[in-house]
Amino acid sequence: MIRSTRNMKQSDAPNERRFFKGWAKPGPVAPGVLADLARIEEGETLDAISGDFRIFQLKKGHRFSTDDLLTAWYGVCWGSRAERILDLGSGIGSVGMIAAWRLPGARVVAVEAQEESVRLAVKSARYNGLDTRFEIRHGDFRDPGIVREEERFDLVFGSPPYFPLSAGVHGDHPQKVACRFEARGTVADYCEVAARHLNWGGLFACVFPNEQRARVESAALQVGLVIIRSRPVVLKEGEPPLLGLFAMMRSDHLPGWFRSQTWVEPPLIIRTKERSVHPEYMAVKLSIGFPP
Repeated sequence: MIRSTRNMKQSDAPNERRFFKGWAKPGPVAPGVLADLARIEEGETLDAISGDFRIFQLKKGHRFSTDDLLTAWYGVCWGSRAERILDLGSGIGSVGMIAAWRLPGARVVAVEAQEESVRLAVKSARYNGLDTRFEIRHGDFRDPGIVREEERFDLVFGSPPYFPLSAGVHGDHPQKVACRFEARGTVADYCEVAARHLNWGGLFACVFPNEQRARVESAALQVGLVIIRSRPVVLKEGEPPLLGLFAMMRSDHLPGWFRSQTWVEPPLIIRTKERSVHPEYMAVKLSIGFPP
């Protein structure tokens, strides 16, 4: 039987769009692709994250970063199970949406104070078909009632700003400033809210500068969290680690003998000395639907 060239092209086209530079995209096709929901406004871009998911960003504002990818990966990798996820200070929604892609049965609550970031996250959630399981709440996660007292989550994410307001120059896009500087809380606030809302055996995953590890340890201790494992992140092989990934649980959810120990993993290297992507980081990216 001979198939016509026309039929071959039509039937092969859906498969062709599943590939990106030889890598087959896992997961569902985002509804936005099929329904043409990509209304990219002036000053915005629409960029790929996990699988076929996309995220709306401002060209000159805060943009998705390696920190976001690593935070999502660390949480979904080491959390035992997750039906309900909380993303504190969620920004444009990148961490929560990667987790939602990786855990298709989970429901996500994302809390963000910046109106512009909320608007972009709403657009991205709709594009990715997450309307029914991705709730975006506009407000400061420290405010009473934004996360109801009785709410519990199996997995909590946090990407706290790294610097006090007194550090550095703030002359940048307002969206970037709020993500870099502690305008609405510190790592201690993230730990406090996370500890209060963790479900039985739940996990809190966050990223913070490795050189400020002592701040994370102090914040965790003050609210009864145990850093059960952590991993330094080296951006270029041979250089000191700039970032640290931290996975925490409530101390009262752990045996007494376990509460005083932390497994510090070997550093994760992002790029080799030759500036190519490190093989392990390639595998990390593949595990959450990114091309190697």
